[in-house]
Amino acid sequence: MATIHNTIRTDTVPAGTSPPAPARASGRKRAGLGEKTIPYLLLAPAVLVMLVLLAWPALQVIGISFRKLDLGELVRGEVVWVGVTNYTEVLSDPEFWTITLRTVLFTAAVVAGTVVAGLLIAVLMRHLTGPVKVFVQVTLVLAWATPILATTTVFQWIFDQQYGILNKTLVKLGFDSFQGYSWFSSGTSTLTVIGMLILWQAVPFVCFTIYAGLLQAPKELYEAAAMDGASAWQTFSTVSWPTIRPLVTLATFLSVIWDFKVFAQVWAIRGGGPDGESTTLPVLLYLRGIAGRHFGVASAVAVLMILVLVVLTARYLQLLLRTREGDVS
Repeated sequence: MATIHNTIRTDTVPAGTSPPAPARASGRKRAGLGEKTIPYLLLAPAVLVMLVLLAWPALQVIGISFRKLDLGELVRGEVVWVGVTNYTEVLSDPEFWTITLRTVLFTAAVVAGTVVAGLLIAVLMRHLTGPVKVFVQVTLVLAWATPILATTTVFQWIFDQQYGILNKTLVKLGFDSFQGYSWFSSGTSTLTVIGMLILWQAVPFVCFTIYAGLLQAPKELYEAAAMDGASAWQTFSTVSWPTIRPLVTLATFLSVIWDFKVFAQVWAIRGGGPDGESTTLPVLLYLRGIAGRHFGVASAVAVLMILVLVVLTARYLQLLLRTREGDVS
């Protein structure tokens, strides 16, 4: 009897196997599933909020772009579907393509100036010490914190034709041709002033972002480069640049988005003038939608703006997604 009992136990429980093990494995499996689920549960409220605040309005704009929605239809609550008529009207207008090209070139120039200026000032701040460094940082914060319309008013005064401090300073320096010179007489000069205004307020963000990256570079690497006799440029390219390259890409990506859709500065300076020569796509969107009360056409312009912006930022988005531990493949 004892022999049979031992045989049954030997057949039922293999040698070297502990019976509680399957239970422990099951517990670990359940714990693993819970750990994988928790991050998604924590992100779910934020995702839902973004869907409500961003995705739904975006879908509404796309839907309106296929409707005839002027003030009359809006007041009467009529839904008049016109298909791609709004897009045809916009795309067949030569002015739209002129404004699109102007907006792209303007954005590229402002973004390039912002990133280069921010990078140079960030490198400068790394070498500054004491009160000078604090003064530069406080100045950048004040430029960043000043309201847009307040800064725009200051720039209008600086570049004023009769009373502007810039013209008066240039005349005192011997440049008599700037007596009564109008900086807003053409679209190119007007956009130049607007670009300087945007750059003035955008540089602090880029500068502090890159400066934060520079502080992450180990001091030992700079000391080793100095011991090896590396020049300033060699030190920057081999030590600083690999650290800040992802941040420069991120700052460029965000600057393209922000500068492409700038409206307040352009409108406040000259309302897109003179003669529409400084009109950009956001201003065109306002003129067609709010001012012109053609909300269907304006929605079509908005959708086309998004498509242009996607094309402009596709490469930077790709670089951001490929970033791995500070290296961009």
